[in-house]
Amino acid sequence: MTAVRQDAWSPDDDLILAEVTLRHIREGSTQLAAFEEVGERIARTSAACGFRWNSCVRKRYEDAIQIAKQQRQKRNYMKKQSYVVAPHVSAIGMVDTEERVYKNEPMTEESLSIDTVIRFLRQWKGTYQELYRQIKTLERDARDKEEELYTLRELNERLSLEVNNVQTDYRAVNDDYKTLIQIMDRARRLTVLTEEDGAKPRFKMDANGNLERIE
Repeated sequence: MTAVRQDAWSPDDDLILAEVTLRHIREGSTQLAAFEEVGERIARTSAACGFRWNSCVRKRYEDAIQIAKQQRQKRNYMKKQSYVVAPHVSAIGMVDTEERVYKNEPMTEESLSIDTVIRFLRQWKGTYQELYRQIKTLERDARDKEEELYTLRELNERLSLEVNNVQTDYRAVNDDYKTLIQIMDRARRLTVLTEEDGAKPRFKMDANGNLERIE
């Protein structure tokens, strides 16, 4: 088991930490991987290397870090360009497999015959036509979706209008119902009062001034 150093950092240790970390930045790797590599080289933990980098070393290499990031962006850009160009070059090289294999060799004027170029262009034409058909299909689907969306919007507006009408009718019926209840309540109270009035005894005065009950 390798002993883990706990002594002070030397200028050489800082230099190794900076060189490895900048290389990982240029190559698109992570700083954690850089700290692990440095830890193995100088017998320190990756956590100690990370702490040393963030607390002290990084401040001295700000310009170098920016340059490393620019180099990483350029590296990624070149990879993307190679990825875009590679299928075309491979297609040309693979067409004429009877004479030689081109995909692993640099392309030169001698290696490209007229027949090879013609066959490649025909193949590319077929690819273009297929893409064109796919685009037309997508455009047709988009038009169908737009028509469907327009129909759904009309249906939504019509249903919203119907809902508003139903709500209006409901309010009118509810108001009529409340009015009817009030009328019925008043009629009930009038009936009770009439019955109470009819139950009271009535009297009349005779010629002698006496009250006489009237049945």
